[in-house]
Amino acid sequence: MSKAKSIQAQPEVFGHPVGLYVLFFTEMWERFSYYGMRALLVMYMYSYLLADPARAAQVLGYSTLEGWLIGVFGPLTVKQMSSQLYGLYTGFVYFTPFFGGMIADRILGQRKSVYIGGVLMAIGHFLMASEQLFLWALLFLILGNGFFKPNISTQVAGLYADGDPRRDRAYTIFYMGINLGAIFSPLVCGTLGQMVGWHWGFGAAGVGMVLGLITYALGNKLIPGDVIKHKDGHVAEKRPMTREEWGSVASLAVLCMLTVLFWAIYEQQGNTLQIWADERTNWTFFGVTVPSTWFQLMNPVLIIILAPLLNIVWAKQAARGKEPGSVSKMAIGCFLCGAAYIFMILAAGAVPAGERGSLLWLFGCVFLFTVGELYLSPIGLSLVTKVAPKPVVSMMMGVWFLATFFGNYLAGYLGTFYESFANQSSFFVLLFVLGVLSAAGFLAFKKPLERTIGKGV
Repeated sequence: MSKAKSIQAQPEVFGHPVGLYVLFFTEMWERFSYYGMRALLVMYMYSYLLADPARAAQVLGYSTLEGWLIGVFGPLTVKQMSSQLYGLYTGFVYFTPFFGGMIADRILGQRKSVYIGGVLMAIGHFLMASEQLFLWALLFLILGNGFFKPNISTQVAGLYADGDPRRDRAYTIFYMGINLGAIFSPLVCGTLGQMVGWHWGFGAAGVGMVLGLITYALGNKLIPGDVIKHKDGHVAEKRPMTREEWGSVASLAVLCMLTVLFWAIYEQQGNTLQIWADERTNWTFFGVTVPSTWFQLMNPVLIIILAPLLNIVWAKQAARGKEPGSVSKMAIGCFLCGAAYIFMILAAGAVPAGERGSLLWLFGCVFLFTVGELYLSPIGLSLVTKVAPKPVVSMMMGVWFLATFFGNYLAGYLGTFYESFANQSSFFVLLFVLGVLSAAGFLAFKKPLERTIGKGV
């Protein structure tokens, strides 16, 4: 039986194969663990782990890493050091998928890679219980994500035959799973971390990763088989790629790199915007004060609400022949992400130093972030699977995440200017400008990219 037929033989729910929902809930739990840990990470470092030099000195490898960073960037405050470490961690989380995708394409296959990645990440989350092993915990999380992330994303495409118009919608559904996990994580991990103890929050993230592995194992028979293997288990014979396929690879690489500035300003949600939420935002409602990590709820809740609405808008545009192509959508996403900082520029001018302002400033910012993200991130994921040649599809998914690596590290580097600028309005103006530049980059390359990857994809 061919792959396409075996895919069609699956039972469907809401017009999609059941396997999509196995991947949906697996990714939901993995993102629960990732965003739960991310919500706490910067505050854990600057208010606890690195705030006490004696405690920081007990972290294995920290003194060496601190010396290297100071040697490169000069003296750093505790917040600046926390921002640098945040950028390194969230950056390398998206660096390793390039290699994880390559290993899956050539050696392990997607299924085994997902299992290996999930186990490594679960170990990393539980190692966060030890302050001394903090950097080792981050290393396990980085390596685990490298195996997990590109391969579960690729498997979504494996549920659909080539040319199936449901694939874009499938990635939007999958993306909602990511954000469903991100909704629960600050409520559980953030609340435990801030109200009970840091290590309780990190431990809850580890439990989430274990639940994701269990979900994946239970739905094993509904998950697409490895792309690189025949039914007899032998690795498929490699073939040279055509000139057109190499052109697609080059165009995808350029397109992925154009997203770097987008991720650099978008990922401030876990860095400087979380600091603003913690120090400059009022979290008391009707006499009850909630943890500032609940700020991390805004983006995933808005994703769940707005994703279906945006799909309706695009469907209506498509019916009129007016739907933007993938490159145009991604340019719109970059512009909206930059424009979101207009709210923070106004907030920095309206909220006096040392005081707390309205939550609505952050809400307006994150609202535009979310619309911009929906125009860029799921569109990019789907585009990679449609355009990348099959022999390197997981590796090219890794290239997509490699761009996120550069963007996340740049987010940490940019965060070091949060304190050093004369006023925070100037810092937010910088982020606004970078968003506009990112959109301009997409528009500048729009025509040559569309000639290679196809205008209609």
